[in-house]
Amino acid sequence: MKQTPLSTLVKTMRKEYRLTQTELAEKSGVGLRFVRDLEQGKATLRLDKVNQILNLFGYEVGAVPMTHTEA
Repeated sequence: MKQTPLSTLVKTMRKEYRLTQTELAEKSGVGLRFVRDLEQGKATLRLDKVNQILNLFGYEVGAVPMTHTEA
């Protein structure tokens, strides 16, 4: 799996908050496997679970305009 901006953000925030993957899973109410998949850049993930994790850090998933290189 390839690192994505989202996976990088989650991993960085988790480390800043000094949480293990297990602690992040417990605090956000998702499974450890989900945290690992997210941090590794898995392409298909449930948005509600992604938001459960992001909400701990004051973020949420949202729409952003695409750049010309992404189109």
